[in-house]
Amino acid sequence: MKLKRSSRLVDMTEYLLRHPHQVIPLSYFSERYASAKSSISEDLTIIKENFETQEIGRLQTQAGATGGVCYMPSMGRTEAAQLLSDLREQMTQEDRLLPGGYLYMTDILGKPEYINAIGRLIASVFSDKQLDAVMTMETKGIPLAYAVASQCSVPVVVVRRSSKVTEGSTVSINYISGSSKRIQTMVLPRRSLHEHARVLIVDDFMKAGGTMKGMMNMIKEFGGEVAGMAVFVEKKDEVPKLVDQYVSLLKLSIPEQEGMLTIENGNVDEWLSKSLLSHK
Repeated sequence: MKLKRSSRLVDMTEYLLRHPHQVIPLSYFSERYASAKSSISEDLTIIKENFETQEIGRLQTQAGATGGVCYMPSMGRTEAAQLLSDLREQMTQEDRLLPGGYLYMTDILGKPEYINAIGRLIASVFSDKQLDAVMTMETKGIPLAYAVASQCSVPVVVVRRSSKVTEGSTVSINYISGSSKRIQTMVLPRRSLHEHARVLIVDDFMKAGGTMKGMMNMIKEFGGEVAGMAVFVEKKDEVPKLVDQYVSLLKLSIPEQEGMLTIENGNVDEWLSKSLLSHK
């Protein structure tokens, strides 16, 4: 279809946003809009500058016959700071504190405006990683995992506590819960991961990191590689942690006074700064 440049820019931008981390040949856009590749290149330059100015991502071009353009989603520090501020405000409501030091977060993780933004923030931190899958533990981490995976264009792998007949043969391992010190079981279908897969682990809540450690061991059992770890909220006072080198968006502290809680930023800003710096 033949379009004016203004219409072409809108359509190209929308297409790129829907296909993150996918290399799109210039010939595709050239045929799609019945335009010369030189015109398409000029359009992409305009979009690239706008993405970088608005801090919503960047375009990477690849030369050669099989080359093209790839949209890499990202979130700038200003937007990230505002998102974390909004989340802290939502999470500090007293009635969110549950027995056992947990937080009620289902409503937050169920809102598209929040979960999609959280997914983009986590994806921004790991934008330079070549990922093959995003892994999480059932059940509350599933929306978060899909939000991240949609920004990285990779499948979601859900680890379960028991096998299901519909998933075929499975691999089962035991792990020790970091907080309760109890032995628990996690199960993953054999078809879920291939050997040498690079996996990003995400979860909604972490106390001591026993579940994270278990998923790390599960990935190793499949011959894969842990590309990174990210958690929405971690419990600050739970020490020692069984894992390190993880990204946390928020930290929960529960003072001795019953019913009180404090939420502060995690270490995501440090990780995001490193990621943005590496792309300059």
